[in-house]
Amino acid sequence: PTGRLLEANLLQLSLPLQAIVNADLVGGSPCAGATEVATIGAAQLGIWEMTEGIASDTEVDEIFVVLSGSGEVEFADGERINLSPGVAVRLCAGERTTWTIHTTLRKLYVIA
Repeated sequence: PTGRLLEANLLQLSLPLQAIVNADLVGGSPCAGATEVATIGAAQLGIWEMTEGIASDTEVDEIFVVLSGSGEVEFADGERINLSPGVAVRLCAGERTTWTIHTTLRKLYVIA
């Protein structure tokens, strides 16, 4: 993209999805992928998507807003956040999370 328009439709942007394998796979056969949309200073703006299934992750400092889909993210301390379009969440570097995705979830993220 050039100029002011970064992407004409973030909901339909094609993402390279790969199967989640190894220790991060908890259940099902989910795929995930991400792509950077823009940078602002040191911050990175991008789109991430995960298909139905359960996977764990170690997070980076991030703020995200769910664009589509549904699921839940559970933190190692037991907190659970239901995910649906419009929900905004703050993740901190090093946190362990488990993502349970019910319908393919797409989020817009900002990483510092």
